[in-house]
Amino acid sequence: MENKALIWFRNDLRLHDNEALHAAYDNYDKVVPVYVFDDRIYRGQTEYGFAKTGHHRAKFLIESVQNLRDNLRSRGGDLVVASGRAEDVILALAEQYQATAVYCNRERTQEEVERQDAVEQGLWSQGKELIYTRGKMLYHTADLPFPIAQTPDIFSTYRKEVEKYVPVRKPLDIPASIKSKTPQGLTATDIPTLADLGHTQGSQADIRFEGGETAGLEQLDYYLWQSDLIATYKETRNGMLGWDFSSKLSPWLAAGCISPKQIYWSLKEYEEQRTKNRSTYWLFFELLWRDFFRLMGKKHGNAIFQSEGTKQEPIDQEWTEDRSVFRIWSEARTGVPLIDANMREINATGFMSNRGRQNVASFLVKDLKVHWLLGAEYFESMLLDYDPCSNYGNWNYVAGVGSDPRENRYFNPLSQSRKYDSDGTYVKHWLPEIKDLPSTYVHRPWVLRSEELAKYGVTLGKDYPKPAVPTRRW
Repeated sequence: MENKALIWFRNDLRLHDNEALHAAYDNYDKVVPVYVFDDRIYRGQTEYGFAKTGHHRAKFLIESVQNLRDNLRSRGGDLVVASGRAEDVILALAEQYQATAVYCNRERTQEEVERQDAVEQGLWSQGKELIYTRGKMLYHTADLPFPIAQTPDIFSTYRKEVEKYVPVRKPLDIPASIKSKTPQGLTATDIPTLADLGHTQGSQADIRFEGGETAGLEQLDYYLWQSDLIATYKETRNGMLGWDFSSKLSPWLAAGCISPKQIYWSLKEYEEQRTKNRSTYWLFFELLWRDFFRLMGKKHGNAIFQSEGTKQEPIDQEWTEDRSVFRIWSEARTGVPLIDANMREINATGFMSNRGRQNVASFLVKDLKVHWLLGAEYFESMLLDYDPCSNYGNWNYVAGVGSDPRENRYFNPLSQSRKYDSDGTYVKHWLPEIKDLPSTYVHRPWVLRSEELAKYGVTLGKDYPKPAVPTRRW
C-alpha cells in the first residue's frame, strides 16, 4: 500500500531550497502539494480594521501561487488550491487523499501558530502527523552560537557573534521525483482572482513586481549578473525613485518565492567571479537584519505586537489613536512633501524604499504623536513585502520600544529631504501639483509667500495642504 503525504505551502512558495518539498518526496510514495487561500488572511481585518491583505499583496500572492502551480506542472506535478480555513481544508484533503502526514514550514508568530496548531490537533485526532520544516531564515537556528532565548537584543552584538563564525548552508536542489510521486487526478481547482477575494484591480503602478519564484530568481539574476548593480548597492541603497537603486527582492523573500540562502550563495559566486566590496557585503548585511528580526519574534513572542514592544518598559510618551490625525498621514495630506510622496507611493504600489519607511514612521510617531501600532497595521495591510517580524520589528525600532541602542531616534524630514532627494526629483514625481516649484523650495513650500507660490500655480490649503505640524523644529 502506498503511503501519501500533503505539503501545505505557506510563506514558502518555491521549489528550490524547500525543505518540506524534499522531506515529503524523500519519505513518501505519493505527495500532494496544497495551498490554502485562508479567509482570515485574505478577507480578515487587523485590530484597527485594516484589510489583513491589501490588494497589492493579494495580487502578488495570487501570481506567486499560479507560478508555483506552473512550475510543479512543468515537472509533472500539480498544486491543489482551496479556500476556507486552513485547518478545515487540510484535514479534509488529508482524508480525501488518504495522507498520513502533512509537511509545512513552521511559523513563529501568534496568528500563524494558532493555525498550524489547529491543523496539528485535527491531524492527531485522525491519527495523522504534522511535520514541521524550516526555510525562512538565512541561518539554521541549530547553527547559532546561542539558544533563541539568549539572542542579543542589539543587532550589532548579534551580527558580531554570527557573521564571521556561523556558516550558511547550501540551498537544496529541486527534487527530481516530483513527476513520479504525484498522484493521478489531483483536484484541478481554480486559483481565485482579485475580485473573488473582494478586491478591485487597483493601480498598475506596481506592474514590475510580478509574484512567483520565476520572477524572483530573474530579479536576482538581473541585479547581480545582468546589470552589476550589486557592485554599487551601498552608494545607491538610500535612493527612493526608480527600480535600480536597491535589489527589490523583499517581496519575493516575504512570500518565500526566493530563499535567503539562494541569494547568499549567488552573492558569494558573484564575489568570486566579479567583485567583492562594501556593496556586496551590504546585501548580506540586510539578510542579517531580516534573520535578526525573526529571532526577535521567536524570542519575545507577542511583545513585538504590543505597545511596549520588545523592551516591555513603561513608555514615556502618550500616543493618540485619533483616526482623523492618522488619516492625514495615511492619505498623504501632512503638507510635508517627503512624507506625502512616500505615502502616495505605498498607496499606489504597495512598496516604499527603506529610507522612506524610516521617515514616514518617524513622522507618524514623533511628529503627529500617533500610536505606532496604527502605522504598523497599515503597513501590514499595504506592503507587498509584509513579514510580521520584519514589519513590527522595524516599527518597534523607530518607535523606541525595540532593538535600538540609541534613545529618542528621530528623522528630521527636511534634512532627510535635502540629503536624499536634493533636487526634489522623487517628491515631484509623486506630487505633480508642486512639480513646478524650484528645488530650493519643493521640500518646504510653506516658506514662500502666497503670491510667490501663485507664480508656480500652487495655493497652500487648496492645491497642496498646509503643514499638519509646526515646522519650526526643522
